[in-house]
Amino acid sequence: MIRARIGMLMSGDSLLPRAFRSSILTLVSFGGQQGIRLASNLILTRLLFPEVFGLMAIIMVVIIGLTTFSDVGIGPAILQSKRGDDQKFLDTAYTMQAVRGVVLWICCCIMAVPAARFYEVPELVWYLPVAGLTTIIYGLLPTTVESANRHLKMGRLTLVELLSVFIGTSVTIILAALMGSAWALVIGLLLGAIIKVILVLRLLPGPRNRFTWDRSAAQELISFGKWIVPSTVVGFALSQGDKAVLGRYLTLTELGIYNIAFFLASFPQMLATAIISRLMIPVYRDLNEDPSPHRKRRMRVMRAGMTAMVMLMLAAVATWAVPLVEFLYDDRYRDAGGLVTLVALTSIPPVIVMTYDQGALAVGDSRGFFWLTFVRAVLFMACFVTGAHYGGIPGALLGQAVAAILAYPMLVRLARRSGVWDGWHDLTFAILGLILAWLLLG
Repeated sequence: MIRARIGMLMSGDSLLPRAFRSSILTLVSFGGQQGIRLASNLILTRLLFPEVFGLMAIIMVVIIGLTTFSDVGIGPAILQSKRGDDQKFLDTAYTMQAVRGVVLWICCCIMAVPAARFYEVPELVWYLPVAGLTTIIYGLLPTTVESANRHLKMGRLTLVELLSVFIGTSVTIILAALMGSAWALVIGLLLGAIIKVILVLRLLPGPRNRFTWDRSAAQELISFGKWIVPSTVVGFALSQGDKAVLGRYLTLTELGIYNIAFFLASFPQMLATAIISRLMIPVYRDLNEDPSPHRKRRMRVMRAGMTAMVMLMLAAVATWAVPLVEFLYDDRYRDAGGLVTLVALTSIPPVIVMTYDQGALAVGDSRGFFWLTFVRAVLFMACFVTGAHYGGIPGALLGQAVAAILAYPMLVRLARRSGVWDGWHDLTFAILGLILAWLLLG
């Protein structure tokens, strides 16, 4: 019986088997990518100095900020639209994406001088325009990536992602050994983007995109994205606000150490986000089409299993953080150990509710998604900045957890409207999270 069930999950073509296989492949992809990046990180920390990683954190804050500020929701639009397989629709999305990439690079050039003055890092004047070229390159990424996500066909996409990260990080390590400066990371970032686009073109099946403008497709994309754009603007505070704020309070060396700690501690949450961004919109979309009790029960089991997996990983990371850092890094990075524990523990509140906002996008409620993201961002920045001002990094991280708790009532309202809220799930894992924090901090 068990063997037959496993066989069905591995070979069936219904929603649950496709979702199961997609989750496994996403786990393999993300785990492999993070493993490669960890190995690269360990090598690069010995070739370069902590302040280099602080400098790269600031560069990525600016680039990711510009990217999120202009995100029109092309990916989610393709995932949820009934025209998601129409080539004219896909080509129009590709055209919008490519134009956006050029505009972003121009903005990077304009932002270089103000960013250098704000963070008091003169080198940003030269680094940002070069690093910003990645926006043009990623703007040419084919929509076959989104098509694979839409149909939960992750096999070749997993291969592409692993190969691109492996080749890109290998090139970066070679450049770091030869150059010994931040330029190695900047140029490596650029070459990594080129490698990924080439691999997608070569290995992912599907028609090649052309520059096309279909008015009805553009109207649908713009209509869906009109609330995604402001959502991603305020969502920047959630994804990069910590580094944007701490870059003003800390030295480059201290910011580099924090960045190392964040890299190690955020692995479980980033893994969950990678799975959810690919899996939950198609799953919720099918649930809305057939909201039977059986499917709802399966949804609850799937969500509980995902949360349990992430919580276990967070517990392991938080518990073994100090000896892990001492084993992996030299004495220059010793202070990262305690920070890993704090970052992991403050990740628990957002992890418990990590699937709910995708339910809104699955039913096309991008407006509700925006207002939730807006409230989350305002609370996060207020609590994080206040905590950083009065308590340094520990205070800032505590503020982050408090902000997630304060945003919960609005999240519940949105989740209930989308039909995906599970109060017992939230209560159970909140109690487990409190017990873990009490054991480690007490």
